[in-house]
Amino acid sequence: MTTEPTTAMRAKIQTPGTRQTPRRTNAIVGLLAGQGILIAFVVFMIGFSLFSDRFLSPDNLMTVLRQAAIIGVMAVGVTMVVIGGNLDLSVGSMLSFATVMVVDLHDKIGPGPAILVMLAATLVLGAVNGFLVGYVRLNSLIVTLGMLSAIQGITLIYSGGQNVDVADQQTTWFAVFGRGYVFGIATPIVIFLGLAALMQIVLARTPFGRWVYAVGGNPTTAVFSGIRRGRVVFSTYLISAFCVGIAAVILGSRVMGSQNNVGQGYELMVLAGVILGGTSLLGGSGNILKTVVGVLILGFIQNGLLLLGYPYYVQWIVTWIVIILAVWLDVAAKRGRLWSPIA
Repeated sequence: MTTEPTTAMRAKIQTPGTRQTPRRTNAIVGLLAGQGILIAFVVFMIGFSLFSDRFLSPDNLMTVLRQAAIIGVMAVGVTMVVIGGNLDLSVGSMLSFATVMVVDLHDKIGPGPAILVMLAATLVLGAVNGFLVGYVRLNSLIVTLGMLSAIQGITLIYSGGQNVDVADQQTTWFAVFGRGYVFGIATPIVIFLGLAALMQIVLARTPFGRWVYAVGGNPTTAVFSGIRRGRVVFSTYLISAFCVGIAAVILGSRVMGSQNNVGQGYELMVLAGVILGGTSLLGGSGNILKTVVGVLILGFIQNGLLLLGYPYYVQWIVTWIVIILAVWLDVAAKRGRLWSPIA
């Protein structure tokens, strides 16, 4: 006696292809989301090296690393803020303020005291951001966007609209931060990688790091778990401001001077490096070491396009495409598919 298969039985009868296709898609999405930044880095390096013999030369690699150090140092701090579920768009103007101050005070009170005073003033600006976002609970985008304009105004008031320079550029030890070397490696590179390693340890190995992930992932649950959200957010903005201060020391030391708008546009490049590193703008996930890779990708894209003879504005177009792809993969990883079905 034969029986016809029921509807439920027919639903279970699938060809191997229909069952494996979703699994393969999910596997690809998971791979791209988890290791996409490293894959992209390798692809860019191989691609540019095929068209330019100078691209992988030791001198060119060190040049790119040195140029990327300032953005990288700032990106380390901003990564902490973004993992905590917020944004910091004030870092560009803060860099202008900090660089102008440390260079201006260099000849007045000496390089050592100038660095300390500048770091203290920069931390005050970061504390303002942290207080408004962490304790007053204002929107971080609005707060830091407003601070971007306010700090630029403070910079102009402080300098009187004049550019500043170090008078004796040949004998001051201040030059070691931007022009010096440690065991044959440029000091900015050492500072960048050392700071990134330290912050990665803080995130991965300390209770504070776990609190940052918890607050960014689910603030309500974090509060009910006994985590002081306001204090954690406040601390991330202090870290971001401190990193800006370190970047200002590197920049001022390298140039031995500063313009009032020297940090203009840095906030976008920093945020781009953070996004390329896979840190989610939704908060709760991210990695300092991958932020380093994201910053280096931006640096090598710019360098590679220049070596190939493309005009400067092409860099912005390519950077935009890469950022869109990074955000797309991040969203795809969270919803488990490359695109959402049409409602």
